[in-house]
Amino acid sequence: MPEYHPPLDGRASLRLDFNENTHAPSLTVRDALGRLSLESFTVYPERGPVEAKVAATLGLPPQQVLLTNGVDEAIHLVTYTFLEEGDECLFAVPSFFMYDVNAMGMGAKLVRIQMDSTLAFPYERLLAAITPKTKLIILCSPNNPTGSTITREQIHSIANAAPHAVILVDEAYFHFFGETVMTDLQSSNAPRNILVARTFSKAYGLASIRAGLIAGPVNLVNYLRKACSPYNVNGIALTAINASIDDTDYIDWYVEQVHAGRARLEKTLDNMRVPYWKSHANFVLMHIGPRHKELVTAMRARGILIRDRSNDPGLAGCVRITIGLEDQMSACIAALRDTLASMGWTPAEANAPETQPQETPEYE
Repeated sequence: MPEYHPPLDGRASLRLDFNENTHAPSLTVRDALGRLSLESFTVYPERGPVEAKVAATLGLPPQQVLLTNGVDEAIHLVTYTFLEEGDECLFAVPSFFMYDVNAMGMGAKLVRIQMDSTLAFPYERLLAAITPKTKLIILCSPNNPTGSTITREQIHSIANAAPHAVILVDEAYFHFFGETVMTDLQSSNAPRNILVARTFSKAYGLASIRAGLIAGPVNLVNYLRKACSPYNVNGIALTAINASIDDTDYIDWYVEQVHAGRARLEKTLDNMRVPYWKSHANFVLMHIGPRHKELVTAMRARGILIRDRSNDPGLAGCVRITIGLEDQMSACIAALRDTLASMGWTPAEANAPETQPQETPEYE
C-alpha cells in the first residue's frame, strides 16, 4: 500500500496548493470559540444537537446525517462498513487518493476507470464496469484534481444500475459548483443507495479542526453510526460548525471571491496560451509539460505555493492552482507571468513528452 505523504514543511507562503480556504473562517467562529469555558474542555463532546442543526440546514431529519472527522473519516466509515475482502470498489481516476487507501485497507479490488485527455467523467465506461461484485462506487463531483463534474442524471443512472452497491457521492467542493444530489435524499423517486459526503474544510475554512458529514437514507446511515465512535468530532469542531453554518453571508462572499478569481485565472491562462481544464471547484488544473517541477519550485521561491499533480494517473505535466481572494490572485498571476517568462516557457512545451518517471500519488 502507498505510504502517506503529508504536506511539505514551511507552508508560510501564499497557500495555493491544497485547496484550502485561503482567508479565514467566519468571524462568528472566532467569537464562538472565544466564549468557550475551560470547563467545556473537560466534557465529552455530544454531536447530536449540532448534527440536528446541520441536518435542518440541509432539509433533512437528524437521522439522515452523521457528522464526521472530516470527509476522510466519512470515506473510512463507508469502506469499513460496506466493503469486504474481494469486493469491487469502482471509481474514476485521477481523483482523491484516499479512496484508494481506504478501499485497499479493506482488501477490496480497486476498479479504476481512467479519464481520457478531456478529463470528463467517463460515464459510459464506468457504467459498463459494474459487476455483481461491485459493492461500492465513489463519485466525486466536482472532482479533485480535475474540477470536472457528474450530472444528477448520471449519478441516478449509476445508482439504479447497481442496486446491490452503495454509491458514495463526494461533494467536498459543492459550494463552488452549486449542484447537488443532497436534495434527493428525501425524494421517494430517487435511488435509495446513495450517500453524500460534505466537508467544512473548503468554503467554511475549518480544515485544521477536521469536520465533515455524511448523509443518506436512514438505514445506511444507521450502519455507519454503529461503526463510528460516539465522540468522533471534538468539542471545538462542534462549536465551530454550529457557528459557521449560521453565517450564510460569509459563505456567499467567499464563494463569490472564488468564482471571480477562477474566471480571472482562466482568462489569464487563455491569454498566455497555457492549456487548462474548465473547473467547477476552487482550483484550476493546467498543463505545463515536462518542466512542471521547475515551475512549482520557481513559484515557491516567489512566495506562491502551487501543486504538482504530475504523479496522478493521466496528468503528466500538470500543475494545479488553488483560487484565493482578489489580492492573492493578483500576486499569483503576476508571479506566474514572471516565472513562465523567466523560464522561457512556450505553449509548444505543453505538448512535449514527459521524460521524468511517474511516482506514487500523494494524499491531498
